[in-house]
Amino acid sequence: MDSWKKKFAVIWSGQLFSILSSAIVQFAIVLWLSFETKSAEVLSFAMIAALLPQTLIGPFVGVFVDRWSRKRTMILADTFVAFCSAVLALLFYLDCVEIWHIYVLLAFRSVGSAFHNPAMEASVPLLAPESELLRVSGINQVIYSICNIAGPALGAVFMTSFDMTYVLMFDVAGALIACTSLLFVVIPNPEKKAEDEDRHVLREMKEGFDVVYRQPGLKWMMMLSIIVTFFLMPVATLFPLMTLNHFNGNAFEMSLVEVIWGVGMLLGGGILSVWKFKGRKTILINASYVVLGLTFLFSGVLPHSGFIYFVILTAIAGVSAPFFHGPFTSLLQIYIHSSYLGRVFSLLGSASMLPSMIGLAATGYIADTIGVANSFIISGAVITLVGLYSFFVKPIRLLEEGTRNL
Repeated sequence: MDSWKKKFAVIWSGQLFSILSSAIVQFAIVLWLSFETKSAEVLSFAMIAALLPQTLIGPFVGVFVDRWSRKRTMILADTFVAFCSAVLALLFYLDCVEIWHIYVLLAFRSVGSAFHNPAMEASVPLLAPESELLRVSGINQVIYSICNIAGPALGAVFMTSFDMTYVLMFDVAGALIACTSLLFVVIPNPEKKAEDEDRHVLREMKEGFDVVYRQPGLKWMMMLSIIVTFFLMPVATLFPLMTLNHFNGNAFEMSLVEVIWGVGMLLGGGILSVWKFKGRKTILINASYVVLGLTFLFSGVLPHSGFIYFVILTAIAGVSAPFFHGPFTSLLQIYIHSSYLGRVFSLLGSASMLPSMIGLAATGYIADTIGVANSFIISGAVITLVGLYSFFVKPIRLLEEGTRNL
């Protein structure tokens, strides 16, 4: 086995436990809040607490990810997240936990994730050859899909079988395994340029913007990605209501749709991980927009009796999703120099999460005023048009003929 494959095998084994344990804990907390408060507002605030810090500090975090050792950054970030889970476990053990405690600790966990995720993605091109970056992204999608499928199921089982104190300690154990696995891997740091000695946070943050702006193809792709996310996130939060209200479904059918989406993503990520795609990655990205948009559009026009077709369309949407994220990630890793990747991934993460905040805040309004089915139709139409338009944007068409590692 190649040396880079051995390194990733060690990293992936640790990350699988870490991501899975976090998914278990995240869903268990959501269930606990649901049972204790029966309040949609409380759940929305919890989701915002878990996402907003990453959105706000992301541009600044990227500067430090590029400055520091990426291996050490991932270990410290995982350790900090585990510490937050341990504090929350202690509060449950002492039977003195309050809702605001959960909000605060979810926010602190979000800070740790803000450092870990860009450091992980920025480390990939330092370990794997360029020709394998798309496959690596596909395997990462498989890992996240497995965790998205298994996490909620195990979270529900663990919460009903164990005290929340012990459920939260699974996250501590997962982080410990991930940190231990990283100790056995050497992750090189990108070469520093001479001008890097005179460093300033705002100047370095601006460099992250500039390096994307100087590459017109990436700039266009990032802008279109933000537009797609803006219309995608509100619909993503409405999937349960679509099942319940439009198709008159029940709790089992709600769960079925979530599982089918996860299985579709698992299949799509698996295809990427074994398919040595030789064509233009931008074609995969644009096509995934079109397919994803059409599945939403057709879902919105289905009759109330068309639940089985909704499940099929959801599966297709799940399969198409990795064909955007995987190729886009690998393009950034190819065309952006590794010394800037932490900043670029952090900026992209913040820009993508902002629509999530808007979606969470506007979900109730959208469902009540526009209607759930109409929301699917409008969002699907916009995403489809963005995908079709992307094929005709000249800088995107020329991207893979341009200069690399700016």
